[in-house]
Amino acid sequence: MKKFGLMLAAALLLPFMVQAEDYKEGVHYMQVAPGPASNKGTIEVLEMFGYSCPHCNSFEPLIKRWDSNKAEDVSFARVPAAWSPSWEQMARAYYASEVLNTLDKTHEATFQALHVERRRIRNAEEFADFYQNLGVEPEKFKNAFKSFAVETKLRQGKQKMQKYQITGVPAMVVNGKYQVTAAMAGGHQQMLKVVDYLVEKERSGGQ
Repeated sequence: MKKFGLMLAAALLLPFMVQAEDYKEGVHYMQVAPGPASNKGTIEVLEMFGYSCPHCNSFEPLIKRWDSNKAEDVSFARVPAAWSPSWEQMARAYYASEVLNTLDKTHEATFQALHVERRRIRNAEEFADFYQNLGVEPEKFKNAFKSFAVETKLRQGKQKMQKYQITGVPAMVVNGKYQVTAAMAGGHQQMLKVVDYLVEKERSGGQ
C-alpha cells in the first residue's frame, strides 16, 4: 500500500516535472542579454505592455494576481511601449501616474475605459479629465505628464524595449536576460509559468 502511494505521488508530480523540463530556450523563451540587470539577490521581472493593446488588457488580471503572489526576492515593474505618437501619449500617462504615486487609482481604470467603456483618451488633457474623476488633480497630472522625470522614464523605457528586443506586447523580461511572450509560451497563463521557471533558474545560478 505504501509503495502504491509513492507511485501515485510520483505519477501526480510527473506532469509538472516534465512541463518544467520541456521549457526550451529558443522555443518557450529567448535569451536577450548575457547577464542580470538587477541587484544581487533580487530577480527583476518586467512586463512590457501598452494600454491600447487588447491582449495586455486580457493579461492584466493574470499579471496582477501573479504580482500579489510573487516571492520576496522578486521585484516587478511595468514598462509601457511607446512605438508611435499615440502609444507615447499613453506611456506618458502611465509614467505621470507613477511619478504622482496614483497608479493604484489609474492603471486598471485606464484599461477599463479604453477596452470596456470604449472611451477615446488620447492626450494629456483627455487623460487629466478622466483621471480627475478618479481623484487625481488635473494640473498636477499635466505638469507631471511633461516633466523631466517622465521624459527620463520614457527614454529609459524605449532603451529597454530596444535592448530586450521587444517587438510585441505583452512581453515579460526576467532578470534582464530572458524574454517570454504568449506566442512562445503558448498562452498568457503559460507565459507566467515560463516566467516562474526562469525565476527559479536564476535562483539556482542559471542552471
